[in-house]
Amino acid sequence: MGKVKFAVVVFPGTNCDMDCYYVVKEVLGEEADYVWHREEDLSPYHCIILPGGFSYGDYLRTGAIAKLSPVMEGVRREAEKGKLVIGICNGFQILVEAGLLPGALLKNTNLRFLCKFVHLRVENNQTPFTHLYKEGEVLRMPIAHYEGRYFAPPPLLQSLEKNKQVLLRYSDPEGKLKEEANPNGSLNFIAGIVNEKGNVFGLMPHPERCSEEVLSSEDGFRIFKSMADWMKAQL
Repeated sequence: MGKVKFAVVVFPGTNCDMDCYYVVKEVLGEEADYVWHREEDLSPYHCIILPGGFSYGDYLRTGAIAKLSPVMEGVRREAEKGKLVIGICNGFQILVEAGLLPGALLKNTNLRFLCKFVHLRVENNQTPFTHLYKEGEVLRMPIAHYEGRYFAPPPLLQSLEKNKQVLLRYSDPEGKLKEEANPNGSLNFIAGIVNEKGNVFGLMPHPERCSEEVLSSEDGFRIFKSMADWMKAQL
């Protein structure tokens, strides 16, 4: 097949759209289009990115208004077809609010906006988003959020763990799960999860901000490369 086509969805208040577009087009070498939130047809695209930012100013709750945008019906339709959807930071929050991913994202335990590099341990590398990583590999990525504390009731948490839907956990540089390495208080150190079908991924860290050596880490690049390679293999 030719190049993989990525849709980069833009809501009012999105501010990481250009970063994602740049990584896909210039670093990965695939195709990308900005898609305004009023658009409903995402059928021309193989992969969909919901970037980070502050959609609708984070009013009500993060992602609560964005989930009502017309584009989310298109996202839901394409997800049901098995296309790949990734939500980064605010995009993760939107996917949770829209019911495309389970659980909730609450305010950080210290009630402060966090903007720093963290370490992440790869928990499951048998997915379209992580197959270019090694299981147990420790990554270095930045976070930038105020409401990133992952929460789920015990039965749901148990189900996520049993089904290996937790793809990334906060850890120390050696991959150990220590409280001081959990920046926002997420349950089970969860930094990113996938849906049961395995084609919708949400994570709080920003892989687009660490996809080139000049940014002091390239660990995020393989998420986008994994998506493109997986889609090419399917098609």
